[in-house]
Amino acid sequence: NTGSWDITQPLTPPSYILLTMALAMKLGLAPLHFWLPEVIQGSTMTTAFIITTWQKIAPMSLIFLTMNNLSTSVFLLMGLLSSLVGGWGGLNQTQTRKIMAYSSIAHLGWMATISSIMTNILIMNLLIYLIMTTSVFLSLIISKSKTIQDTTSTWTLSPTLTIIMLLSLLSLGGLPPLTGFIPKWLIMEE
Repeated sequence: NTGSWDITQPLTPPSYILLTMALAMKLGLAPLHFWLPEVIQGSTMTTAFIITTWQKIAPMSLIFLTMNNLSTSVFLLMGLLSSLVGGWGGLNQTQTRKIMAYSSIAHLGWMATISSIMTNILIMNLLIYLIMTTSVFLSLIISKSKTIQDTTSTWTLSPTLTIIMLLSLLSLGGLPPLTGFIPKWLIMEE
């Protein structure tokens, strides 16, 4: 339509609707999130780690670049829906990979919510999410824990690893005195 591949140029509304839906599907934002828990559950722990961390960087950078042209209300709605779906979906899970998938959906919901308001909080939130998710996945890979029941046996192997895993999971959940609460607090303030 424009004769250009430049994604930041003002394009037609259908192109931005398609871009928004494609980025939401790639990130696993609700209501396009249904593939994420099943794919992560069916993959190895290392592949799940890559999907929940490295694969989020490119779509988030595209959102960062094109946020001025994307629909704010759509991102707020998808962010709210993703936070709710991620929180409720992870409650009744015993498989660690599915818990991490729903955690990814919830965290990306928070990021989608703040993306149109303050991009510097978006970047900080993404970096903290990547660090926390990396520490949880590395702990799960080292301890070979595929279920919550498996994590109970890591205390005998390595008490330090168990404490690191516990603190990382609580921080990823957003417990107030830990690091994971800071981005949520800043988002709620904005």
